[in-house]
Amino acid sequence: MKFGKSICVLNVGGTRYAFTREVIRDFPLRRVSRLHACATEKEVLELCDDYDRDRNEFFFDRHAQAFVFIMLYVRSGKLRFVPGVCELSFYTEMLYWGLESAHLDSCCQKRLDDRMSDIGLDSLSEGDIWVSADESQSPEESVPRTALTGRARWLEMMRKTFEEPSSSLAAQLLASVSVIFVIVSMIMLCASTLPDWDTAKRNTVEEHRIVEAVCIGWFTAECIVRFLVAKDKWEFLRRPLNIIDVIAITPYYVTMAMARAGMPGAGLGVAGVILRVLRMMRVFWLMKLARHFLGLQTLGLTLRRCYREMVMLMVFVCVAMAIYSSLAQLLEHGLDLGTQNHDYASIPAAAWWVIISMTTVGYGDVYPVTIGGRVLGGMCVVSGIVLLALPITFIYHSFVQCYHELKVRSARYARSLSAEMLQ
Repeated sequence: MKFGKSICVLNVGGTRYAFTREVIRDFPLRRVSRLHACATEKEVLELCDDYDRDRNEFFFDRHAQAFVFIMLYVRSGKLRFVPGVCELSFYTEMLYWGLESAHLDSCCQKRLDDRMSDIGLDSLSEGDIWVSADESQSPEESVPRTALTGRARWLEMMRKTFEEPSSSLAAQLLASVSVIFVIVSMIMLCASTLPDWDTAKRNTVEEHRIVEAVCIGWFTAECIVRFLVAKDKWEFLRRPLNIIDVIAITPYYVTMAMARAGMPGAGLGVAGVILRVLRMMRVFWLMKLARHFLGLQTLGLTLRRCYREMVMLMVFVCVAMAIYSSLAQLLEHGLDLGTQNHDYASIPAAAWWVIISMTTVGYGDVYPVTIGGRVLGGMCVVSGIVLLALPITFIYHSFVQCYHELKVRSARYARSLSAEMLQ
């Protein structure tokens, strides 16, 4: 709309904020920035509660203190809960102004997820939020709704369909088809290692080629489409799951190229070994299931957040392995007391016994025979249990937290999908 003055006033719960028209146009809060695109006063009143044309003042009957903290987020980029205000009440204010839970700091985001889990997700209905589902976008989707028209809206819809399996019914159907292709590919891979597979393959070679080509064609088309609709192409190439997709698809085309070059057999020296390795790399297709199953997503997120604990666990194990393997080699072989145990002839050989003892596996292929070695073995087992238990406690709590966060996010998608189906 054509503003009467160069200064626009936002009146939120009695607190007034003055901004220029340029600031309003580029304002980080979607509800405020959309005011600049309004052509009539009726459109303005769809975004605010009242409008004074003479003073160019927009009235919002919202929580004034909550908006103060939201303005702090606009200035500093950090969004935290208002002390003494219910988390759900502040969350409704966030959604009203166009923010999502992902904008919160991690500590506050966990508080919100815990609160919503305690009362049940259905308690926070669309009517309580007073914001349409179209406005509940992720932080990456800060583009105003009015700008997502034509080709941009189509690309956004395609991106959600391929990247977020729970975002719509079409996305769920696409994910189901992808899972079926992964299962078929894994069955083919496992069957190819059976002794009778070569005979069966010679009898039905054309059928096997068709099945494999269809699976690869699906995975290739899916990867290409996801790349084309991605917002940030470089970020797309850096994601681990996308790298795994490329690693899983590439061997088929390399194999076909080698076959066309006259190297299709498995017994052609180095070329045959490379060919067999490339075929086995198809097992990485299983990692595609991480997009569709909450458990695998939880595992990946836990490993990413707990890499320090994982490194600490490896350091504990390596230090203990160095100490115990040295002592075991000395007691079992190095002292030369007439009862040399050749299984402990070197420290690396003793390290194998240490690792299977610390993890309480105990294959029984290597074991001490001297009294000192057996005492050392008991100490190795007990210390291994303690060392492994210390960092695993932190990893376990992180796994529970990650599972809870992803479960809440999945429930939100399911609720939006239910609303879409009802419409």
